[in-house]
Amino acid sequence: MTAVSTLEREIRLSFSRADEIHDGLDRAVESLIETAAQDAACGILVTRHDPGTYTVALDESVPFGQTREAIAA
Repeated sequence: MTAVSTLEREIRLSFSRADEIHDGLDRAVESLIETAAQDAACGILVTRHDPGTYTVALDESVPFGQTREAIAA
């Protein structure tokens, strides 16, 4: 797994093995929950861009306290 954090509001993840995805996404969401709680103005959006490539980010379109999933078109 490769992770890149952008200003503590977005984490880009790339996985080479399918069995890494669930745990990797869970850790990324957990790491953003504290930042979201400080802001209290947004939730967390998990976006799948390609197989094995994801973004976990704070997103104002997601209500505070929620995590949503999306697939990039």
